[in-house]
Amino acid sequence: MTEQSPPAYRVLARKYRPETFADLVGQEAMVRTLKNAFAADRIAQAFMMTGIRGTGKTTTARIIAKGMNCIGPDGTGGPTVEPCGECEHCTAIMEGRHVDVMEMDAASNTQVATVRETIIDTVAYAPASARYKVFIIDEVHMLSNSSFNALLKTLEEPPAHVKFIFATTEIRKVPVTVLSRCQRFDLRRIEPEDMLAMLRRIAASEGAAISDDALALITRAAEGSARDATSLLDQAIGHNAGETGAEQVRAMLGLADRGRVLDLMDMILRGDAAAALSELGAQYAAGADPLAVLRDLAEITHWISVVSITPDAADDPTISPDERARGSAMAAQLPMRVLSRMWQMLLKALEEVAAAPNAMMAAEMAIIRLTHVADLPSPEELIRKLQDTPPPAPGGKGGLAQSASSPAAGGGASAVASARTGGQGAAQPALADSPDTALSRFPTFEHVVELIRANRDVKLLVEVETGVQLVSYQPGRIEFAPADDAPTDLAQRLGARLQGWTGNRWAVSVVAEGGAPSIAALRDAEDKALKDAAHAHPLVQAVLARFPKAQIAGIRTPEQIAASAVADALPEVEDEWDPFEDG
Repeated sequence: MTEQSPPAYRVLARKYRPETFADLVGQEAMVRTLKNAFAADRIAQAFMMTGIRGTGKTTTARIIAKGMNCIGPDGTGGPTVEPCGECEHCTAIMEGRHVDVMEMDAASNTQVATVRETIIDTVAYAPASARYKVFIIDEVHMLSNSSFNALLKTLEEPPAHVKFIFATTEIRKVPVTVLSRCQRFDLRRIEPEDMLAMLRRIAASEGAAISDDALALITRAAEGSARDATSLLDQAIGHNAGETGAEQVRAMLGLADRGRVLDLMDMILRGDAAAALSELGAQYAAGADPLAVLRDLAEITHWISVVSITPDAADDPTISPDERARGSAMAAQLPMRVLSRMWQMLLKALEEVAAAPNAMMAAEMAIIRLTHVADLPSPEELIRKLQDTPPPAPGGKGGLAQSASSPAAGGGASAVASARTGGQGAAQPALADSPDTALSRFPTFEHVVELIRANRDVKLLVEVETGVQLVSYQPGRIEFAPADDAPTDLAQRLGARLQGWTGNRWAVSVVAEGGAPSIAALRDAEDKALKDAAHAHPLVQAVLARFPKAQIAGIRTPEQIAASAVADALPEVEDEWDPFEDG
């Protein structure tokens, strides 16, 4: 007599797969709708199940197929929301061998020829033994466009004995023409409370000793997927011979102790880079994945941010009471600005660690950056410190500081504006109008410069601004002393160009010495005066003291700001002429 081999082991995800609607976890809304539809004999021709992985899409499709074809233990039953699980149809469907319930994986059968052979060419035939012929297509979004188009007509007007059940995790990739022909059900993520209850029930059925903290870790890692949670529970039970605790589950998942992650966050927020790196190294030596540590930091940052806005978020069943207390304390102390900055930096760090050849090195650099910015003052603190800085001692260059601190002076903006008023025009003598009407359009040398600029002679404009030291000017007559770098033929070319542009002869003469500073020299002197005045301002001095390498890149006067605002303003639109308006 041969010895029978023991039955093959079935993983918990398959062993405890729901077989009735009552067994489904966390999908009460969908179950209620299906029960009412079955009770009223309003069974749709096509169903679309969508949701994240492991929420029961394919399982629900099989339960619906069982309910439509169940005949009861005595063989006389009709469609029901409580399939017996004993008749030939229920048994065959759950085992995946029923001839009238065809399951197809769209990821492996994307071609239109497969859809035509499997579905379109067979829908006309009646079921072999069941009440309905049911087509279950998993991951339906993987079908090609041609396959969807070939399926549309059959899906819109299928025979009375044919039902379609689709499942997908990417509902947006399904054409709207297909969605409009289906009754859609969105399977929700399973809530932590329901997940914990399910895991406790399975662990008790298996006779496994596992702590609530370990189940909480599994629930958090599953992220709402019942299949993931059941698979992790299966792995955790096999990971330890005795009672499975949180330490064993952390080691199995490569996670760090949540309390130690909170300690690491405290060190980062204090700006203690050495302690933070030591703690990261200790967690790495204990088996924690650097990427998982940063992911935990990001998760805690998000959780604390939410708790600071909605304190009820601290009541998470997957978080221990000690962690809740520490998280609530952090939420009360940390400003949202710091949490938001930490969140953004952690998101960037996660990308870097995932792509780096050495994850630990990348994680350490991320921790160093986080601790470096932790002790930077906030914008409000920086402004307050700068405003509290005492003004410079008397006797320094305090033009801008004096006007900024003196209300009578009109403020720092007026001081900057006054620094712009001194120019080359003030150093030039008054000019009498020329009797020549054409030349009277150029009463000052500035008008000559504008004429050169209007004619876009850039080379001559630069040479005039840098090389002409004006001695005297009258319309039609220019006398200047050339600067050291002025071209020797500047006077000749300037006279020729002006004569060509105005139609009048210009007398341009050169003297050996004397003359006012050039336009470029005056402009540079003005810029220097503005920067010197800005450097003397106490607020600017405080900024430069805080940031020694900072430099003044540019200064805008109130007139320039006002002119820019006017230029950016939209012009008024005149009323359109209406030919039909009376008047």
